[in-house]
Amino acid sequence: MAIANPLTYLAATVQELQRHWPDNRTVNVVCHGHSVPAGYFATPMVDTFNAYPHLLHRGLKARFPFAVVNVIVTAIGGENSHAGAERFAAEVLGHRPDVLTIDYGLNDRYIGLEAAEAAWRSMIERALAREAKVILLTPTLDISGLASEQSELWTRLNQHTERIRQWATEYEVGLVDSFALFAAYVAEQGALSDLLSWSNHPNRAGHELVARELLRWFPPFTG
Repeated sequence: MAIANPLTYLAATVQELQRHWPDNRTVNVVCHGHSVPAGYFATPMVDTFNAYPHLLHRGLKARFPFAVVNVIVTAIGGENSHAGAERFAAEVLGHRPDVLTIDYGLNDRYIGLEAAEAAWRSMIERALAREAKVILLTPTLDISGLASEQSELWTRLNQHTERIRQWATEYEVGLVDSFALFAAYVAEQGALSDLLSWSNHPNRAGHELVARELLRWFPPFTG
């Protein structure tokens, strides 16, 4: 098993995005998760239009100018995946997503691997049963990795990151490895602070890294 192929996983969705009126329909992309997709920057500031769901929406419209596409944010600041799974049927599946992103890794450190796994599996399986395409996101980095890579929060973040990668492989769904994107930036260019607006929230530059990787899953279909 492997993660889905980003060149083909959303082919049917991309075909819909490329249709012209009167043959097109509304395509719904739902971004579920915690404060990062909700748009929190320097708490309590919510900078919706610089967060990755909005950047994704703008990118999709630039790529598919004839599409009717909604990017719907169901994320809640401070929430973990257990709470997100409890409201999943009513507040997420109710939007009939064509594509669903899930991003809870930062906050799931506080509920543990077992509780997080049950919640993620529940959401993934219910979305797939509704024929939604699923893209899992590993967590963006926060300052827990700066003082010591052996800190407890940093260790937990790595553990949850690895689990999310494993679930993407097991379910053969999409993966945006935000953790790896941030780590590569730090390794190649320098300061983690370049990507953060707050101790645990990305700034515009950090959100752009995530949005660009999400857009990679929507290549124009030429077949």
